[in-house]
Amino acid sequence: MLLAKQTSRRKFLLSSLIALPAMGITVKGLSAAMAAEMAAPSLESYTPVFFTAAEWTFVMAACDRLIPADGRGPGALETNVPIFIDQQLAGDLGSEIYLEGPFDLNAPATLGYQLPYTPQDIYRKGIAALEHWCQANLGQHFALLALEQRDEVLKKLQAGQIDFAAHGEDVLKAKLFFSELLNHSRQGWLADPIYGGNKGMKAWIAIGFPGARASYLEWVAQHNVPYPLGPVSLTGQRG
Repeated sequence: MLLAKQTSRRKFLLSSLIALPAMGITVKGLSAAMAAEMAAPSLESYTPVFFTAAEWTFVMAACDRLIPADGRGPGALETNVPIFIDQQLAGDLGSEIYLEGPFDLNAPATLGYQLPYTPQDIYRKGIAALEHWCQANLGQHFALLALEQRDEVLKKLQAGQIDFAAHGEDVLKAKLFFSELLNHSRQGWLADPIYGGNKGMKAWIAIGFPGARASYLEWVAQHNVPYPLGPVSLTGQRG
C-alpha cells in the first residue's frame, strides 16, 4: 500500500505540473520537461521501498558502472535507474512469478525460467553472495572498490567466474544474477518515466526516441534525418 500511495502521489504531481501549459497557465522559465524533472523523485533523497540500505548502496554502485555517465548519454544515476529497479521489485515484478516445480537448473535457456526464486530472491541472494566474494577476495565492499575494480568484478560476474556456491548460495549462478541486474538497468534507462526511471526522458532524448507520441508516421521513412519534435511520455510529459 505504501508503494502504491507514493507512486500515485508522484503521478498526480507530475500530471498536474505538465498539464499547466495545456490549460493556458504558464510559469516563467518553467517548461513541461523541467516540471517533470521537478516532480520526479530525487535519487539523493529517495528512500528505497524494497532494498535494505546496504543493498541499495550496492545497486547504486553497480548501476553506475553498467550504464556510466560517459559523455555519450545520461548514466543510470542521472536517469533514476536504481529507483526503477527498487519500485519494480517492490511491486508485482518482484514477487509474482510461477514457482511450482520441478525445476531443472541445468536445462537449456530455451526451456524458460528454471529457478525456484522470485526476482526479489535473486537480488537478495545475489547481492549477499557477491558482497561475500568481494570481502573474501578484495577485502572491501563492492561500492568501496575503485571504479576499475568494480568493472572487473562485474565482468567476472557476467562471465560466471564468481562461484556463488563457495559463498553460501548453492542455487543462483553469478551469470544469471548479472543478467537480471543488467536487464533491469536497461529497462529502467529506457522505460517511460511513469515507472520511476528515465528521469526527464533524458535517455529518450539522447537516442532520439519519440516515446508515446500518437503519430510520427511522416518520419518513419526519413532515414538519417534527426527527429525534431522530442519525446512524449504516457502522462503527456514532453522532452
